[in-house]
Amino acid sequence: MPAAPSIVFSDVSLTWSDGVPALTGITGSFGAGRTGLVGLNGSGKSTLLRLAAGELTPSAGTVIVSGDVAHLPQTLPLHVGARVVDLLGVGAQVDAVRAIESGDTAERHFDAVGQEWDVEARAVAALAELGLPADALERSVGQISGGEALLVAVAGLRLRAAPITLLDEPTNNLDRDARTRLAEQVRTWRGALVVVSHDTTLLELMDETAELHRARLSTVEGPYSAYRAHVEAEQSAAQQDERTAQQALRRERRQRVVAETVLARRARYARTDHENKRKPKIVMNQRRTEAQVSAGKLRAGLDGDVERARAALCEAADRVRDDAHIHPELPDPVVPGGRRLLELHDRERTHVVRGPERVALTGPNGVGKTTLLEDLVRSTPRRRQLVAGPAPGSTGGPWAVAHTDHIGYLAQRSDELDEHASILDVVRAAAPHRPPQQVRSALARFLLRADAVHRQVATLSGGERFRVALARLLLADPPPQLLVLDEPTNHLDVQTVDQLVAALTAYRGGLLVVSHDDAFLARLHLSNRLELSRDGTLTEHALPT
Repeated sequence: MPAAPSIVFSDVSLTWSDGVPALTGITGSFGAGRTGLVGLNGSGKSTLLRLAAGELTPSAGTVIVSGDVAHLPQTLPLHVGARVVDLLGVGAQVDAVRAIESGDTAERHFDAVGQEWDVEARAVAALAELGLPADALERSVGQISGGEALLVAVAGLRLRAAPITLLDEPTNNLDRDARTRLAEQVRTWRGALVVVSHDTTLLELMDETAELHRARLSTVEGPYSAYRAHVEAEQSAAQQDERTAQQALRRERRQRVVAETVLARRARYARTDHENKRKPKIVMNQRRTEAQVSAGKLRAGLDGDVERARAALCEAADRVRDDAHIHPELPDPVVPGGRRLLELHDRERTHVVRGPERVALTGPNGVGKTTLLEDLVRSTPRRRQLVAGPAPGSTGGPWAVAHTDHIGYLAQRSDELDEHASILDVVRAAAPHRPPQQVRSALARFLLRADAVHRQVATLSGGERFRVALARLLLADPPPQLLVLDEPTNHLDVQTVDQLVAALTAYRGGLLVVSHDDAFLARLHLSNRLELSRDGTLTEHALPT
């Protein structure tokens, strides 16, 4: 007998405070094992998790959960001054055990510990699984990388052992080693687990795959590959049904035309009889009335057949997916091939990026890739003239120098967006001289249409935030000569990554991109790949031919 579902949604709807609907009439459930939740950007996956976690209240319908829920949000709020032990969620208990062991027998310490006397040992073991030493418990969050912090947060949820755990895009920003460690945690997870992700490797570990699509939550038994096979088979059948329905509609329309031809011929004969007075007038009038009634019934029947055929076609066409994707158009910044755009330095050598070259910067979490990008953005010629400070590289680590003021920077997180501003206001701030209608037309290519452009940033999902940040970058005036992208495929569905690759491939400026997504990098036609090691060295790697 199958286990009872862990979360049940019954006709759930949610409308934001500005009147924009987020979810409408969602009905479905998540099982008691591991569930992968997939769907296009902006379909409402993160919102659905927040409803399940009790962080949001539905405008209509009900959400029933079978136990306590632990939730890792898509954007993890990190306080760099907090301790790692607090990020694990056991700081108060560890402090209480230590206080008791040092002789403080206050009752509040025993209340904090409860039955968890081995909490510190379990915390140390959890860190060891992540490759972190025991003394990392007392480190600050700012002393570990963002990827390590995310893994610690996930480990903390494992320690909490809630009956239901929700993870929203947990592989974002993780390097290859960290993804392997996360996969092992997911593989051995106890309790119900729901994972929102576009990482197909992680989704292959799931027991079932749920999809949120067109306000409908459906579930397929098995991992992502089983879901894809199901969708492909479903779409093949839907496309065949659509072709059959189109043929049926054409056939009914032809029959309608033939019937009208027959009726017209009968009417012409009747008029000839009437004009020639071949039969008594009363008989001809009676026959005309009967013919009109008969024709009306025939037309009504044929019209009904046509409408039923048209309805069947609409129903079949509705099952065929025609999902919308972003269509970013990158401007031509007109950068000469020999123009020096940036320099990346380590202690031994300088790496120069010129003209329309495209370079990948890789390396494990925590080596400083994001810091190097931020240094680059702050090192523009204009800023070097206005800001006094230490010489680049004075700390002995790698440093960067920009040779253009026109840099488009897409940060790893979208926290810099004004939470209280509208989408339109955020994008127009980067291009104040562009007419509003031109900005709205450009936003439509990012699936931000009509009244949606007036939504507050605070109401957006991670994928929607990315689209706003990308639109702001690409609509900047003047256009960027150098694009600096930090993990740009985070939060993006597979189809949107395809669109981004196409746009970047056509871009004629310089490109510096940080990514752990090897498949994405392989499609960018890179000029060079630099790996940043933990000792601060930048090493060139040969590109596959």
